[in-house]
Amino acid sequence: MEIVGRVTADATVNTLKDERKVVNFSVAVNDSYKSKGSDTATKVTTYFNCSYWVNPGIVEHLTKGTLVECYGRISANAWTNAEGEAKASLNLHVNYIKLHGKPKGSETPVVPMNGKEKKTALVNAYEVTEPSEDLPF
Repeated sequence: MEIVGRVTADATVNTLKDERKVVNFSVAVNDSYKSKGSDTATKVTTYFNCSYWVNPGIVEHLTKGTLVECYGRISANAWTNAEGEAKASLNLHVNYIKLHGKPKGSETPVVPMNGKEKKTALVNAYEVTEPSEDLPF
């Protein structure tokens, strides 16, 4: 399954007893729809608890508000809390993460190269750079 949304809080790395590391974070996915015969749009937000086992180094890029695209396997958990209320959560076991943007209000880092500035973007936890105004057309 694929989801695209914003990270709701800074990601954390948890270390298990056998020294494996897992990155845990939550993603909010916004959607809207109009009911038949209505002009008013209804907004719906769905939250996914995500776990990523591949590379714990990505945690520094998964900050609150970052727009991410995640691919993985979805699961649902249901339980009854101490007050007897039924609860449920959606979990995504992430195999692939693509970063689409920084949180609103933050700037893309700029690094000098050969006397010219270029913007730096992160894709799949790898740094990809592109010139700011050196387009060939």
